[in-house]
Formats: sequence, structure tokens, C-alpha cells
Amino acid sequence: MLKEIAPTVVRVALVGDPKSLVYGYFVQTGKAAERSVSIELVPTPVENAADIKRSIESFAGTPNGGLLLPPDITTITHRDLILALAARHRLPAVYPFRLFVEKGGLISYGTDQIAMFGQTATYIDRILRGAKPAELPVQTPTKYETTLNLKTAKALGLNVPPGIIVAADEVFE
Repeated sequence: MLKEIAPTVVRVALVGDPKSLVYGYFVQTGKAAERSVSIELVPTPVENAADIKRSIESFAGTPNGGLLLPPDITTITHRDLILALAARHRLPAVYPFRLFVEKGGLISYGTDQIAMFGQTATYIDRILRGAKPAELPVQTPTKYETTLNLKTAKALGLNVPPGIIVAADEVFE
């Protein structure tokens, strides 16, 4: 998706906390897809605000870069810093949640949080009715959402393809 919006991007920093459960998965999956999408994935482990600032500023020193943020507590906690650095260094980015895009991020693609909370409520109900948690099936998200900020795209000088605008669940202007 990032390559479609920002075709000049050739390097993508995967900015996330290496201690999170999803970081390793994102690195492995991203590395496997590098060649097919013509992007070099640059694993960028961060654990705090100082790491984030140093890493993004260093990465931004080479042109044609973008950011990818997995869903983890470190990137969510420091979202304002990440958004400010992405804007300052003109780095197009894909974020994990809509709230990043609401605050000025370019695009998000991730699980629909409302649908996930609905699944959680169903599990809680089943447990309160006597079901044993260990016997409940593992459920994976079934609904994903894409949000797009056209104002940010314009500020970055990007022309968003009409297909992405139409496919987005929500577009901020």
C-alpha cells in the first residue's frame, strides 16, 4: 500500500518495540516480501522516545524512505513524537490504527478495533456463563480497516491513486 501511494519509496523502517509479540513477525514477513514489492525493509527496534527520535532522524538522512509501524505499546505511547518526526522529515508512513491518521498520519491499515472489542465481549460473556477460558477457540481478527489522510498526502506531495481512496474505510480531508 505504501509503494502505491509513494512510488519513490525504496526503503522502509519498521519502527517497533522488539519485545512486543508482533515485532518479530513483522520483520520476518517484511523480509520475505522485500523483493516482490521492491522495498528494502530496515528493522528499527525502539524501546523509548530517545530511541525513536534517534532512529527516525538517522533513517531520514537517506532519501526515498518510509515508515511502517506495527501495533505495539511503545509506538502507540509515543505516537505524537512519531507523527511529528514523520512530518518533519517528510516520511510517508503506514500506521497500525486509525487514531494515528486522525492526528495527521498518512494511512493506517489494521484490525477494526470496534469489531475486536465485540469479540472480547463475547468471550467475557461465555466465561461468565461458565465456559473455561482454556477451552474457548482462538479467534483471529476478521475485519480490517484502512484510513487515509488526504491533507497529509498533499503535504507530502503525494498523489493518492483513486483506487486507494475508494477502498479506504474512512478518508480525512
